[in-house]
Amino acid sequence: MKLAAARYWPVRLRSRGRVRVAGAAAAATALLLAGCSAGSSSASGGGAEITVASVPSIGNASLYVALHDGLFQQKGVTVHVRSYPSVTEELAAVRNGQADVAVGDYANFFYAQEHYPGSPMVVVADAYDAGPNTVDVLVRPGSTITTPQQLAGKTIGTALPQLMPASTNGQPYSLETVSAASVLTNDGVQPGTVQWRPMPAGDLIGALRDRQVDAILVNEPLIYQAESQLGAQSLLDACSGATVNLPLDGYFASASFARGHTDALIAFKSALMEAQGDAARRAPVQSALSHYDNIRPEIASLITLGLYPTSLKVTSLQRVASLMTFYGALQHTLNVSDMIFKPHP
Repeated sequence: MKLAAARYWPVRLRSRGRVRVAGAAAAATALLLAGCSAGSSSASGGGAEITVASVPSIGNASLYVALHDGLFQQKGVTVHVRSYPSVTEELAAVRNGQADVAVGDYANFFYAQEHYPGSPMVVVADAYDAGPNTVDVLVRPGSTITTPQQLAGKTIGTALPQLMPASTNGQPYSLETVSAASVLTNDGVQPGTVQWRPMPAGDLIGALRDRQVDAILVNEPLIYQAESQLGAQSLLDACSGATVNLPLDGYFASASFARGHTDALIAFKSALMEAQGDAARRAPVQSALSHYDNIRPEIASLITLGLYPTSLKVTSLQRVASLMTFYGALQHTLNVSDMIFKPHP
């Protein structure tokens, strides 16, 4: 597969002024990250209930915006949100009937689709797409690594894998490492020459500070925290060039649930897309993020946000699957169009 040339930047410390929003964010009622629910009404959802498995993150902030604003209730569907620490546990919840919908990164769900054909999933909605500098490779201030080409032979700290196992030969094992591998390839760096070092996400900044790794591959809020705490500098935008605006997170349901609860999913998606539209204004998302355990209100106002799309583009999702196949994260090409939730076949 021919990949388009990617942009790269010399080391720079980004100004955070561009992510500040004029005016104060609207006051928010506290969002319960576990067991949240919205009441039902006599609308298109028909009084149905849906339980969503979620790892609270920037990528699914609009879910909590929809809950807070009563959008699910307006569509006639009661939505409960259960928080889980990982995508692995989200998928287990869907399989054992504890949850009906799960939200998380596409790479892990596409991996699950290939490796668990007996439990097929459908994509209900696109949740979050990359924007400029939402997934970055960072280096220490004063690092001798000043171009992406100098990452060859270096060690990059990354978050622990979830469903996809980590590899010892430089093969990507997450959506972040897949997208970074694409940009590195187009900058003339063979991904196999880079050593990914997985570790708990909370340890990445310390590992960079203590020189345990040469660089780290992180998303928000870790980008902001590394820059503010260490003066870390961005070397490479992992979602640029061939991976610009790459879809990152989506909402998935089991194929069997989708067949039996079409109207409920239609109502769920309709409310969610309304919340995604509201997320074009920073204030609702900022209010939601300020209630996450790892994002203080003052940080929520400064981090870089990606895009909350109001429609699902199959071609964009196919880019994710094709990149995963190209870099060995999937064994076979996945036809994403077969996975899309189709209310009216």
